Amino acid sequence: MRDYVIFVDTETSGLPKDWNKPYSAEKNWPFIVQIAWTVCTKDGNEIKYENHYIEDKDYEILEASRQIHGISHEFLQRHGKERREVMQRLLADLKKYNPLVVSHFIPLDYHMLGVGFFRAGLENPLQYMPKFCTMQLTYQFVGSPHQKFLRLGQLYTRLFQTTLENQHNALVDARATARCFFELQKRGDITDKIITKQQEKGSKWLALNKGVGIVIMLLVILSLFMYHYV
Repeated sequence: MRDYVIFVDTETSGLPKDWNKPYSAEKNWPFIVQIAWTVCTKDGNEIKYENHYIEDKDYEILEASRQIHGISHEFLQRHGKERREVMQRLLADLKKYNPLVVSHFIPLDYHMLGVGFFRAGLENPLQYMPKFCTMQLTYQFVGSPHQKFLRLGQLYTRLFQTTLENQHNALVDARATARCFFELQKRGDITDKIITKQQEKGSKWLALNKGVGIVIMLLVILSLFMYHYV
């Protein structure tokens, strides 16, 4: 494993209309509303974190998404930053630390970051970096035939026997993902071999194609349903 690990999470304005379309399809892709990341050493020590809201001058937040993360237009008017400034900060950390990039449900975060870099007019280094999805690992813990993976809150509760408070805040989720990752590593459920194996299979998750888009969409819809009704 690399010397540094960056755990990243995004909250968005909505969902993409078509996962097949390129990032240049402006009206197809939602916008990053909040982005947070934490930089850790490979042995689990956090050395820095960033937490930013992006001003909504060129987008609107769908009501369904606002109900999930609670971020309003009024809040962004007070706390939002210019997109390019925020994405430049992430780009600088990715270049500085050359990390393993980890997310819970990385197909969504990977593409939202890709869209964010594109809209900011910046290069996207993520495509060349190793990535790991903690959600994909959880299939081995699922005991229900009606669910394929554990949501972040479910994994957190399973590992630490406590509820993850303030979910859908990007910084909370990024740090929770980090805690889960290092706990799974300590238990032997995440190893260098497992990380490498997921890398080898990762292209089918991150490629923009119809099949993967449908899978991601179904997982997002399931997550939203369970958030409201379970």
